[in-house]
Amino acid sequence: MSEEGYELAYIQEAFRTNWISPNGENVDEFEKQLAWRVGSNAAAALSSGTAAIHMALKAIGVEKGDIVFCPTFTFSATANPIIYQQAIPVFIDSDEDTWNMSPEALEEAFRRYPNVKAVLVVHLYGLCANMDAIMEICRQYRVPVIEDAAESLGSLYKGRYTGTIGDYGIYSFNGNKIITASGGGMLVSNNEERIAKVKFWSTQSRDPARYYEHSELGYNYRMSNIVAGIGRGQLHVLEKRIEKKKYIFEFYKKELSDLNCLAFMPVDEWTKPNYWLSVVLLKGTISPLEIIEALEEENIESRHVWKPMHLQPYFKNYDFIGKDVAENLFAHGVCLPSDTKMIDKDLEKIAAIIKKVVNSHAAI
Repeated sequence: MSEEGYELAYIQEAFRTNWISPNGENVDEFEKQLAWRVGSNAAAALSSGTAAIHMALKAIGVEKGDIVFCPTFTFSATANPIIYQQAIPVFIDSDEDTWNMSPEALEEAFRRYPNVKAVLVVHLYGLCANMDAIMEICRQYRVPVIEDAAESLGSLYKGRYTGTIGDYGIYSFNGNKIITASGGGMLVSNNEERIAKVKFWSTQSRDPARYYEHSELGYNYRMSNIVAGIGRGQLHVLEKRIEKKKYIFEFYKKELSDLNCLAFMPVDEWTKPNYWLSVVLLKGTISPLEIIEALEEENIESRHVWKPMHLQPYFKNYDFIGKDVAENLFAHGVCLPSDTKMIDKDLEKIAAIIKKVVNSHAAI
């Protein structure tokens, strides 16, 4: 059956059985199948990855005034749920080996804030954070860990899937992710009791009564049966997508390997990333904007890497611990086109445009 065939079959079944609400077989099966795929005991299908982070923080017990460590080099959806809980984010720098949370900066953060309530780790662009070092530090301080694996579904860290190493893991099925349901997210954990509680909270905390009764604050966060049907169908092509993403990365690397002013994102030997995006770091006088604008002239989209949270106007007054690794990545990083629908002709064109920009600098 084709990719669309699986998705349409699950959606049509939802309509046939009149289950299009945040309930039904697709929701149940999507949770079971994804939990099985990554090796987790339980999962809760939610409306977004952001909602999943929010529920993980609540499940841990993060409340007003609590401190949560969060990478600075990430998308704002990682940090925003900390504010939803009226907690206080402290932003942690990246390391050069993984581009993810620096264990050294994390240790310094614990020295400054020993009473932290939770640590949020991100696996950026499908790359794996140094989880051995991070988990050792967090165990020492007995602080729970949430893995934001929104960009790294299918990535392996020493044989384990990202999102299953800490206490809670989150995945996203937004339109730009490696598999998409047009939206939605998933929270996974081996703590089945807490996942059950998340499902309760995310369906407006409806108590088991004959009438509508609510003894706790609730949220409208459950995934619909239609969205879950799309996600369930997309699971069939996850490995195929990872293979194509890797192909794109290796194509760029081969085509651009002779450019000394360009370095690719680090792929460590102890990880197997999903290569969600192919990201390069520019050296010398070439700026990311030059590459981005040159591609734009040919109607090709590329982007800056994430602007660090401690540089964002909203978060600028929160503490940042580290040096300037994340700032350097932002100043010199470019996310290259990485859509799995691209063919070799597209990739060759992109590489040629980048070479033209580089050569124009060399001629000056």
